[in-house]
Amino acid sequence: MNNKSNGLRPALIIVAMIIALLFGTAGSAVVGGLAGYIVASYRVPALSGVPDVGAAPAPTYLTLTEQSAIISAVAKVKPGGVTVINTLPPQRGFFGQILEPQASGLGVIIDEKGYIVTNNHVVENNRSLEVIFADDTKVPATLIGADAFSDLAVIRVEGSVPATAALGDSAALQPGEAVIAIGSPLGDFKGTVAVGVVSALDRRLELGGGLTMEGLIKTDAAINQGNSGGPLVNALGHVIGINSAIVRGSGMGGPVAEGLGFALPSNVIEEVTQQLIEYGHVRRPYLGVEWVPITPRVASAYNLPVQFGAYVQDVQPGSPADTAGLRRGDIITAINDQAIDEDNNLVTILMRFDPGESVRITVVREQEEVTLNVTLGTR
Repeated sequence: MNNKSNGLRPALIIVAMIIALLFGTAGSAVVGGLAGYIVASYRVPALSGVPDVGAAPAPTYLTLTEQSAIISAVAKVKPGGVTVINTLPPQRGFFGQILEPQASGLGVIIDEKGYIVTNNHVVENNRSLEVIFADDTKVPATLIGADAFSDLAVIRVEGSVPATAALGDSAALQPGEAVIAIGSPLGDFKGTVAVGVVSALDRRLELGGGLTMEGLIKTDAAINQGNSGGPLVNALGHVIGINSAIVRGSGMGGPVAEGLGFALPSNVIEEVTQQLIEYGHVRRPYLGVEWVPITPRVASAYNLPVQFGAYVQDVQPGSPADTAGLRRGDIITAINDQAIDEDNNLVTILMRFDPGESVRITVVREQEEVTLNVTLGTR
């Protein structure tokens, strides 16, 4: 058997090379890949005493062990995944008829009591919510709490649930680590599995309106519309993220990007969901000012003394800012020596502190730098 096998290997390589040469460039994408697979599968042993130098590296494929780990991970998480149906308020159609529009996304059952985590944008503006389990059973759901800042929400179903998914430790992730996105691309392909890697960690995404999502997991696993709220899973079958956003490009005819998916890390999910379940909202620090961002362009146009900062337009009476002595016209430049700059606006820095925490706020007032002590309130 061994002699026959060894005799076949050179023959298979030669056949593969002949096929690739016959088909040329037109067939290179498919046939070339087949040839590469055959060569990788049937490697010729190096001649005795002759070093194997300069040989092209074999293509990388998932080993049986890696494939088994991914299959096992999907099997662990998939039963705990759900489809979330959001029935929006009625709207009047073109011909006067009353329409009941629906939106959909995904969610993950995280507790046997029926708690499900999803994206805030999946459930916002809902008139009613329903959940479809992996076995296609449909049940009503109730919104427990939502948080626009983190784009997370918790909903709940009554009665027993088919399965739960375990949250992993997103702090232990490493760039290059294999991850799996489970979702329903475009809302039509339920239970689709996509495999990729952690491309980067601690990424930030501007949402507009002064809101910025921070600490995001960036992945090249295929994420599309309809995947919102779905799990990003590691090889152990732990949910280490909730898929939340994709970036395709500017949408203005500019370059189009692929493989730019972003997920909320599981450690943030755990912290936020605990507060949503306990309080119905997330307790966030409150300063009590209305402000506009200062950029180099704004600073140049208005001859301001700083390049970056937050210009205070108004101070709410009785707020922590009012108690600390902040005034209209002040320019906030830092909190606890964390400077407002191109990458960190006032909200971004403020969200790093807890309600009730005392901080030092640095402001520029009439060309002079002033430091104020503020005890943050609760939003």
